[in-house]
Amino acid sequence: MKAFVAGATGLTGRELVRVLRSKDIETIAHVRPDSSRLADWTERFEALGARVDSTAWTPDAMAATMEIEKPTLVFSLLGTTQKRKSRSDDPAANSYEAVDYGLTHLLLEAAAKAGSPRFVYLSAIGADKPRGAYMQVRRRIEDELAAGSIPWTVGRPAIIHGDRDESRPGEWLGAVAGDAFFKVVGALGGRKLSDRWRSIQASDLAAGLVRAALDPEGANRIFENEDLR
Repeated sequence: MKAFVAGATGLTGRELVRVLRSKDIETIAHVRPDSSRLADWTERFEALGARVDSTAWTPDAMAATMEIEKPTLVFSLLGTTQKRKSRSDDPAANSYEAVDYGLTHLLLEAAAKAGSPRFVYLSAIGADKPRGAYMQVRRRIEDELAAGSIPWTVGRPAIIHGDRDESRPGEWLGAVAGDAFFKVVGALGGRKLSDRWRSIQASDLAAGLVRAALDPEGANRIFENEDLR
């Protein structure tokens, strides 16, 4: 087994690399070539036994890397935020369309040209009935996977929480308030509803994604939040 992780420096990506290496799976952690922390990430991932790749986000470059590495699993955990977009000198280049859709689509095309790895996509709960640009992008990728030629696995978590490098107070408050509400719902007999919508720890999500990716019956299947716990 060989795994290629795009979005390795994110909250879930870091945990995913750790989980993969704990299972002794050869792991390639992708870090943007222009990252100001490339050296730090390289040291961090290599300490886990992973290799770091910094292929440029261009179709030819990524296709060449996929052809050389031939991973059996390609994890796509790519995404931006409104905060990052607003702080960027080029908001369009940091939009949901450019990052969440554009880079994921590029990675999917590159993977498909290199053979038939299983493409594991981190989507989000609610992508089946998308509202807003964030969810619409995820639904588009899910539709492309369903119509494509390579096996895929989709994970749809609820709010993800953990030790982020950047502060997201709105996300934290949403997780706390939501979990408190759904704890009451679960106590009143709505366990299934509670499990579906409660926030999920990044470490649990990473373990769930790896479990789904390694499941022979997980190909061409969507794993909802409750399935990933």
